Amino acid sequence: MNSDAPLLNIESTQKKVPVTVYAEATPNPSVMKFVANKKLVVNSTEFKSIADTADNTLARQLYNFPFVKEIYADENYVSIQKHDIASWDEVTFEIRSFIKEAIENGAEIGSSKHEAGTVKKEGENIELPKFENLDDVSKKVVEILDEYIKPAVASDGGNIVFDSYDENTKEVKVILQGACSGCPSSTMTLKSGIETMLRDMLPGKVDRVMAING
Repeated sequence: MNSDAPLLNIESTQKKVPVTVYAEATPNPSVMKFVANKKLVVNSTEFKSIADTADNTLARQLYNFPFVKEIYADENYVSIQKHDIASWDEVTFEIRSFIKEAIENGAEIGSSKHEAGTVKKEGENIELPKFENLDDVSKKVVEILDEYIKPAVASDGGNIVFDSYDENTKEVKVILQGACSGCPSSTMTLKSGIETMLRDMLPGKVDRVMAING
C-alpha cells in the first residue's frame, strides 16, 4: 500500500532525535496501538475524522492513509482504528515507520478541534460534567474509574470517561474512547469488570453501567 502513503511535509528546524515506535495489538481487532519512547500529548485527545485535525499535524497526516478511520492519543501512544479495506498485516509496518519519522522530524499529534471538555458522539460535541459540580456518588465513581479502571484500559489503547449517574435508576453512563470504542469485548468488560467493581465499592448506589457510545 506504499502508493497511498502520504508525503511527509512537516517543517522543522530541530535536530533529529532518535525515536523508537512499536506496534501493539489491542482487544479490538480494528485498532492498533503505536507506542513511542517519548511523551506525545499532554492531555488525551480523540479525532473522529479528519475534520477534527489541524493543518500540518501528525493526526492530519495520518488521515492521508485511506484506511485510517479514527485516532486516539494519550501519553506516549497513538491508537488507530482502521477501515476494513486493509489488514494490519499489510499496513502496520508502514504506519509505524511513518509515525517514527514524523516524530523524529518534530511533528506533533495536535489537539482535536472539538471543544475542550467535550467528547464526540455521532458527530456532535457532548459536554462533560465538571468534577466540582458532581454529586458525592458521581465523584466517587469518577475517582474509582481514574484509580482502578483507566490504567487498565489505557494499557489496551483506550479510555473511559464518566458521563452521568442517575440516583433513581442507579445507572452510571460512560463514554468509551480509542480501542474501547466499538470493541467486541467492551460489553463484557463493562459488565464483568467495571459494573462489578462499582457495585462492590458503592453498594446500594450503583446497579448498572452502560456505554452511551459502545
